[in-house]
Amino acid sequence: MKPKRGYKRGYPVALLVGFEQDHAALWQVFSHVVKPHRTLKLAGRRTDERALYDFHESVLNALRPVLKEGVRSVVVAAPTKTNYTVDFMDHVRKHHAYLLQSKGPNKVTFAELVGSADRPHSVAELVKTKEFRELVVATTSGEADQIVSIIERSLSSNQLVMFSLKEIEDTVYNQEKNDFRAAYLVLTDKYLAESSYKHRIHRLLQISANKKAKTRIIDAETPAGKRIIQFGGLIFFISPTK
Repeated sequence: MKPKRGYKRGYPVALLVGFEQDHAALWQVFSHVVKPHRTLKLAGRRTDERALYDFHESVLNALRPVLKEGVRSVVVAAPTKTNYTVDFMDHVRKHHAYLLQSKGPNKVTFAELVGSADRPHSVAELVKTKEFRELVVATTSGEADQIVSIIERSLSSNQLVMFSLKEIEDTVYNQEKNDFRAAYLVLTDKYLAESSYKHRIHRLLQISANKKAKTRIIDAETPAGKRIIQFGGLIFFISPTK
């Protein structure tokens, strides 16, 4: 039953952060659904610089575990006539500029959106909007392009790169003590949809993530997806250190 629920949920696409006056609601956006992640309270007033700093840090700390799993796209939303997303992005630029570096390995693609992402019903309406869908496409495309650039650098620097499902399974499963923090497991949504080995692929994605590899499923119709299709639709590689 678990694999079926996971399949209906789809694959992770982005993170959504809904800022309100005294809290932030964090959501994980999957290809089929949106799931609640965390709700964080602002301990004080927005006019209290220290309280606001701690609040923004708590949001970033809550995002980090999912970012480390490979999701690098974040949409931040807030009701109209507020500066909540502006304040947060100013905090990121001032205290965590490395997240915005275009060629950095930790780059996160942020997008800002006007609208409430506080409650399930408001999020359900928000994700249906054309603006939200276009933002997600833009942010995930940028993220996918970044992954492809890492693939190209890995190929040119003679890092470990594999394209066979069996070969990748052997590498991931047989090295029990290996920490794949520098590894990526990337495939296209078309490869997953058309594969006769969906159960094996889902298991491989889960175990790879458990071993700290970054796992991503890329839209096959994007330029990045088309490049991955040239490798067969599935690729496992180690990111170069520089």
